[in-house]
Amino acid sequence: MTPSTLSRFGTLIAFVLLCVGFSLAAPQAFASPANLFNLVQQMATLAIVATAATLVMTIGEFDLSVGFAASLAAVICFVLFAQGYDVWLAVLAALAAGIAAGALNGVLVARYGIPSFVATLALGTVLSGLAFGLSGGESLFRQVPDGFKALGRGDLFGIPVLALWIAGVLGAAGFVLAQTEFGRHLRAIGGNAQAARLAGLPVRRDVVVTFAAAGGLSALAGLLLAARLGSVQHTMGEPLLLPAYAAVFIGTTASPTGAPTVAGTLLGVAITGVMVNGMTIVGVEPFIQRILTGVIIIVAVLLRRFGRRAA
Repeated sequence: MTPSTLSRFGTLIAFVLLCVGFSLAAPQAFASPANLFNLVQQMATLAIVATAATLVMTIGEFDLSVGFAASLAAVICFVLFAQGYDVWLAVLAALAAGIAAGALNGVLVARYGIPSFVATLALGTVLSGLAFGLSGGESLFRQVPDGFKALGRGDLFGIPVLALWIAGVLGAAGFVLAQTEFGRHLRAIGGNAQAARLAGLPVRRDVVVTFAAAGGLSALAGLLLAARLGSVQHTMGEPLLLPAYAAVFIGTTASPTGAPTVAGTLLGVAITGVMVNGMTIVGVEPFIQRILTGVIIIVAVLLRRFGRRAA
């Protein structure tokens, strides 16, 4: 395989090999309809958080608060359920909290020049504290309406509901980034923020909007995860952070320019989801799964650099 072929199709080939490998290792378990249905459900929240990360990485920034925002949104929703609030009012309040947190991240980065690593990690810690305080550190599972659970369970004409969420969110994000003026602004900011500013683009506004969108998507992911599980813990969204960025970095290896794309992120999510699901089925220890998740980020970055040099 030539370096150029590896650069263009290596990620897709890796995905196919993973599927074939796990199918051979556990044919009755991995390739069963029940497991494939479960795999889609597991991938849904990861795909949405990874989409949030993709938006922020498009402008050359990082958002380390996505998992914390997911947790807080789910906790807020369940606390409101316990107080008798309507499903949609609780959901809207949770989404608004995520959007507000993301917007605050954007203000800290765009207006005050705080590095996104620092700003989002600090605010994420605040969100984690709020989630703990609201939940009392306990699991919340009482008075959850069936209408809310339906958001993340079951199927529609044989298609898992969460698969429809994946298609809707990723389709909308892909359209915005590829087909709209706002998407072109984001790519310009990610290419060179100073040049974009000199060209008259509203860089500060677009950065704040991008972080706000990432916060809203993170909140949505937390709500869907809570709906699927029927319960909430104040740390439930935190494990999504590393796999989400692993998916985005893997996806960049499938991009000709090495920039984050929604299509690449979806492929990265599929690879990450299959790895976790397959390793769980064949009995790989959780700590090894974490090690491998970190390793694949490094490999993805190295493959991207290798592909660029080959080009």
